[in-house]
Amino acid sequence: MKITAFNGTHKIGESNTAILIDHFLEGAAAEGAQVEHVRLAPAKIQPCTACKACWQNTPGKCVIDDDMSALLEKFISSDIVVLASPIYADNVSGLLKTFIDRLIPVGDPHWEFDQHGESRHCRRHVKPAKLVAVSNCGYPEQSHFDVLRLYFRRLCRNMQLELCGEIYRGAGALLAGGVHEFAGYLTSYLDLVKKAGREAVRQGRVSETLTESLEAPMVPLPGFNQIFLAKVNQIVDARIPSMTA
Repeated sequence: MKITAFNGTHKIGESNTAILIDHFLEGAAAEGAQVEHVRLAPAKIQPCTACKACWQNTPGKCVIDDDMSALLEKFISSDIVVLASPIYADNVSGLLKTFIDRLIPVGDPHWEFDQHGESRHCRRHVKPAKLVAVSNCGYPEQSHFDVLRLYFRRLCRNMQLELCGEIYRGAGALLAGGVHEFAGYLTSYLDLVKKAGREAVRQGRVSETLTESLEAPMVPLPGFNQIFLAKVNQIVDARIPSMTA
């Protein structure tokens, strides 16, 4: 089994999104999967121009000369793809969205009805068959991922992929491990992310039981959200130059 994770963060180095991806892939590799973490930030990916040449003139091939052709090959050779992004304005990053827009060559221009009678494009390739969604955001509440939950369901319906796992983490800043008193909670959570990778390989999907555990507060302390908010505001105040009359 081949699993390829496409990381849509704009950060070149280490990031909270990368931490989630790496732990998921570590678990998958432990079960024998061939894994790859693809960082999109260094790649040259131009926006889709909607010319439809990939459907009409060069079927399955985009006419734009950039790094997307190699990324498309990675995409269609994978059994499971991971699409990962931090929350940007209640959605995926512009970088990941541009990547997704440029995936239209993998679709067939012909239309069909799904099992509910709704139109969509036919498939061109057998792979990938499944998708795992990964995201994190600064806010601690899991409700901030509501848009992504719907988005990835619609994307999988249109691309005929099984959404076989969702890993969303609020209070993403804690993933970097800079708060000593929360180290134990972080270790336990990242162990769950690795377990999700193992389940994706072993069972073909992340179980509902594990998904519920991944959705639970990473730091299950009374009043944590209030404490976290106050700390964030304290950090913000310290970084903003004081205003003098």
